[in-house]
Amino acid sequence: MKLLLPVRSYAVSSVRSAVSCRVVARVPSVITKSASRWHPTPLGAPSITPSRLGPLFAQLSSASSSEQAETGARLEGEVVTLYNTKARKKEVFEAKNPNTKEVNMYVCGVTVYDYSHIGHARVYTVFDVLFRMLKWRGFDVTYCRNFTDVDDKIIKRANEVGEECSDVTERFIAEFHEDMRTLGNLSPTMEPRATEHIGDMIEQIGKIIDNGHAYAVDGDVYFSVPSLDGYGSLSGRKMEDNRAGERVEVDSRKRDPADFALWKAKKEGEPFWESPWGQGRPGWHIECSAMIHKLLGEEIDIHGGGLDLTFPHHENELAQSMASCDQCSDQFSRFWVHNGFVNVNTEKMSKSLGNFFTIREILERYHPLALRFFLLNTHYRSSINFSDQLLDEASARAYYLYQTLSDCESLVKELGAPPAPSSGLGLTETSEKVLRECTAALCDDLGTQQALSALSPALKAVNELVHTKKGRKNPRRLEELLGLRAAITEVLGVLGLSCEDYGEVLDGMKQRALRRCGRTAEDVEGAIEARQEARKAKDFAESDRVRDELAADGIALLDTPQGTVWRPVSIQE
Repeated sequence: MKLLLPVRSYAVSSVRSAVSCRVVARVPSVITKSASRWHPTPLGAPSITPSRLGPLFAQLSSASSSEQAETGARLEGEVVTLYNTKARKKEVFEAKNPNTKEVNMYVCGVTVYDYSHIGHARVYTVFDVLFRMLKWRGFDVTYCRNFTDVDDKIIKRANEVGEECSDVTERFIAEFHEDMRTLGNLSPTMEPRATEHIGDMIEQIGKIIDNGHAYAVDGDVYFSVPSLDGYGSLSGRKMEDNRAGERVEVDSRKRDPADFALWKAKKEGEPFWESPWGQGRPGWHIECSAMIHKLLGEEIDIHGGGLDLTFPHHENELAQSMASCDQCSDQFSRFWVHNGFVNVNTEKMSKSLGNFFTIREILERYHPLALRFFLLNTHYRSSINFSDQLLDEASARAYYLYQTLSDCESLVKELGAPPAPSSGLGLTETSEKVLRECTAALCDDLGTQQALSALSPALKAVNELVHTKKGRKNPRRLEELLGLRAAITEVLGVLGLSCEDYGEVLDGMKQRALRRCGRTAEDVEGAIEARQEARKAKDFAESDRVRDELAADGIALLDTPQGTVWRPVSIQE
């Protein structure tokens, strides 16, 4: 199936041969943990407010000592493992200090010159869940995600639209934040900008030169790749793989074709800063190394990003960090975590192929929670195939999830149950099994797709308790419902899939389903009435035709004692 999303075009108000890219000084954007807040979602999307992380575990502190021992042993026994790119294997993840359980995680952020695309949605949703999961498991996490706000692409965009570079970056930082809120991603602890740390970059470059691993040429500074033993240890590339001059022209001033820029001499119309090597600006790779050293220290716990950053960006970060210290660890980061590519209809996503889609274009047709469900339903290290059919399937599964929870919530209120268990954790044997399986999946290299699969039996059990005769006769009906609700919503909180108003989410999903098939709610209600008239007249062929026509558009009719209702479903090809 071909994606029906529009390809963006950008209007250029004016073009200048050179633009003065003034960089505005600003207060460093460091957000304290306590200040991180959830904001209302923009673009008319329903609010996606997460539940507190780990509410069941939080209740352990107020439970009796026997409850703590019993429930804690059942729910907290899983160790966390993550695949370490540098080690090429899964390893147990532990805090360096088991008493404080402090952990720092740095994820490479966006270059802010354009709207964020589906690839950005994946990487930042993956690391949002890792952030949540580590906090859920009791780690004290400092999450740092940067903005690259000085770059060739930013300068090019500023020239195209006739704006200052700072105006472009400010606008797209705000747009990025809006997209992240809409997707349900929590705010990081820190969000430094490259332009706030130019001095730190200059200082680190100076150390690299002093240690014999870089050299200055005509105002530029290059890192000497052959000077550093172990270069390529992260990506596994050999030195002969780094020969850059066979297909593209190489700067003849470089001592080796693989050498890369740490500092770029000033060019007309570009932003610049003073340095010992003359006016200029930093290279891309030095930004993250310098910000990490400044804000988090010489060695961090987790460094994350997309698989495409493994080489050259992360390899060069590692090299710079090693080269800037006399006795630096050769790790720089204890764990290197990378998520897989996004393919569109089995082809790699790229602007040149015309299959490049922004987050906003997708959310015009799919609910944010449906998109998040889709992204988490594939293991983060695997490539994910992006297509209308797969999005339809994810949206249908997400609708089933929230409809089940909505039905559960309605029945619990009808039965007069309290909103939360009055004592203990309220878990039954069935719900504990669900939570245990989901916990094991999430702790095993962030197995989000396995956690979602592990919820299926719980959702089926809820539906049986709510809708079937057998469920209505169950003497422990309410107790089981409360336990299952607690376990399911606990896991959804870790996945960032929880919400406050199921009805609002379901309505939003139905509205987008109508938008995808070009129908209105009135169209569907008219078709339902026509089908009912056909059934009264015993014209079952016509009744089936109406039903099948709607199903072909992704709309399924359900006949209930209260009448016929409809819900979005995936379109079967």
